[in-house]
Amino acid sequence: MGAYILRRLLLMIPTIIGIMAISFVVVQFAPGGPVEQVISQLTGQADSADQRLSGGGDLVVGGADDAGSKYRGAQGLDPELIAKLEKQFGFDKPPLTRFGEMMWNYIRFDFGESFFRNTTVLDLIKEKLPVSISLGIWILIFSYAISIPLGIRKAVKDGSSFDVWTSGVIIVGYAVPSFLFGILLIVLFAGGSFYDWFPLRGLVSDNFDQLTWWQKPLDYFWHLTLPLISLSLASFATTTLLTKNSFIDEIKKQYVITARAKGLNERQVLYGHVFRNAMLIVIASFPSAFISAFFTGSLLIENIFSLDGLGRLGYLSVVNRDYPIVFATLYIFSLLGLFVGLISDLIYTWIDPRIDFERRDV
Repeated sequence: MGAYILRRLLLMIPTIIGIMAISFVVVQFAPGGPVEQVISQLTGQADSADQRLSGGGDLVVGGADDAGSKYRGAQGLDPELIAKLEKQFGFDKPPLTRFGEMMWNYIRFDFGESFFRNTTVLDLIKEKLPVSISLGIWILIFSYAISIPLGIRKAVKDGSSFDVWTSGVIIVGYAVPSFLFGILLIVLFAGGSFYDWFPLRGLVSDNFDQLTWWQKPLDYFWHLTLPLISLSLASFATTTLLTKNSFIDEIKKQYVITARAKGLNERQVLYGHVFRNAMLIVIASFPSAFISAFFTGSLLIENIFSLDGLGRLGYLSVVNRDYPIVFATLYIFSLLGLFVGLISDLIYTWIDPRIDFERRDV
């Protein structure tokens, strides 16, 4: 197992480099980069140059200059101002040099500073992390705590009326996008057209520090109720059906028939023999569910409920072409996904010692 872990760790290096390299190349061809973002503001507000550039810069109302012609809207700007912008954002260096410096800094977890926010990228991530952690952890806990027992029950009662009506509810829930369901919940319960039972924005109330110790968790979950319900739909349906199908496949196997023939009751057969084998495929889906819950799955929900987390931070960074934040979040979540995948494999071997990745042909 030690050799397998070492091999997986070594494979992470070219994998993360490949992910970052592809993203870096795509960014080079994306229009509207940070230089263009500043130029569009400078051409509309001449006195904002000093706010963007530490060294200042004068807006020249002259003719077009070839030095700035490679940027949209740069005609008429002083070439020295364009050069300062390129130096400020690091575009005065060749792309290969910029990529090499970025990866060297990222290896040391030095993510630099935001282009358009007066703070470091790491501080921004730390600031937004509590919201994403709150959403991600509780979604995983709720979805797995409900979906696994429900999936087992549906497998045991396969074909019954309980299985049919729960499947209908699950399929409908899966078909409805989480953000549409979130909007529906806002209309119904957050001061829309009906009731005003839940808050519309934020993770806690403005007077959170003034609340008593027992009021704080109530306030916290009061704010999280609607976002968690919205986000749980897709993961709830997927995990439930995955668990059900996995248990049905295992129940039909010969070792289950043998266990029953030995006189074991259904509970002993189900949880003593079937459970370990059936849960392997559920565990295999954990890494993607983990990453989705912490970032991609909460993007729209964070915007709808005005929760300032990593998903919203990443979205706004892409829109504003704040590349340090874009690449830093991509690097962190890619690295996190690779490590979670390795942990998932190790859990495989813990649940079923018969699985030996080290002897598997690569």
